[in-house]
Amino acid sequence: MSKPRQFCTFYLGRALFGVEVHKVQEVLRDQVMTPVPLAPDVVRGLINLRGQIVTAIDLRRRLDRGPRENGGRSMNVVLRTEEGAVSLLVDEIGDVLEIDDSVLERPPENLRGVSRELISRVAKLEHELLLLLDTDKVLLVPTEA
Repeated sequence: MSKPRQFCTFYLGRALFGVEVHKVQEVLRDQVMTPVPLAPDVVRGLINLRGQIVTAIDLRRRLDRGPRENGGRSMNVVLRTEEGAVSLLVDEIGDVLEIDDSVLERPPENLRGVSRELISRVAKLEHELLLLLDTDKVLLVPTEA
């Protein structure tokens, strides 16, 4: 039997995504953001997190999911990286789920586009599908020509 891992979950629209808990520094409500001129489209701006400057990546844009349906404010899932903290802007925070490795599957073949590259595994839950992100790939923000 493989050992369970914990995932911090969040929503983009009705889709449930997750990242490994050990990569998460903290979860925050919407923060004041300073725009970055000439930054790639997926970089929404910079936030000041108790003196630490954190890049905020719009996960909807990164996954080509279109704008939020009802406007509203984003939540921040702040990840720890070797280069420092980076925030993923998400619609809503979910729960911490414990998932056994044995139930993780490869992404479905019909998953297309950038999502195919950024989703590493999926888990079938009782009422929905959990899409697990490859955070290393998500944070490799493409630069625009």
